Amino acid sequence: MRKEDKNTLISNLADTLNAYPHFYVVNIEGLNAEVTTKLRKACYEKEVKLIVVKNTIFKKALEKNGVEHAELDAALKGNTAIMFANTGNLPAKLIKDFPGDGVPALKGAYVEQSFYIGANQLDVLVAIKSKEELVGDIIALLQSPVKNVLSALQGSGNTIHGILETLSNK
Repeated sequence: MRKEDKNTLISNLADTLNAYPHFYVVNIEGLNAEVTTKLRKACYEKEVKLIVVKNTIFKKALEKNGVEHAELDAALKGNTAIMFANTGNLPAKLIKDFPGDGVPALKGAYVEQSFYIGANQLDVLVAIKSKEELVGDIIALLQSPVKNVLSALQGSGNTIHGILETLSNK
């Protein structure tokens, strides 16, 4: 491959890194064409971008973007595919639910400005909540006390009215 082509690949990969806040380094070695097509389709449906890339080119793209990747170097060995996503836990759920014999396998990930190295981190990554899920949880928590107060007032309204009526009669 010519140097100009490599530089173009590195620039394109660096642009993709800028476009997505989260990425997963995945081993897809041993997947046949049919299963790879199914994986690509599943990624497309979940709005996850899947790119097969050489480790050295990916390292250079990380360097170009100023990402310190020393923690990730152990994961950048062998065949590598990168999954880019806007939602941090989406690729983890896709990897976990994908039917296969441990493939695709998580090598490492960069989610919520932290590195997660090793396949044993998959459950941790699945449990990470997205921004939308956190906002929904906060709204539910904020609404909960208001609903409790309103239901208490509505339920005890008859009781309070009865007490006031009894007192006024005496």
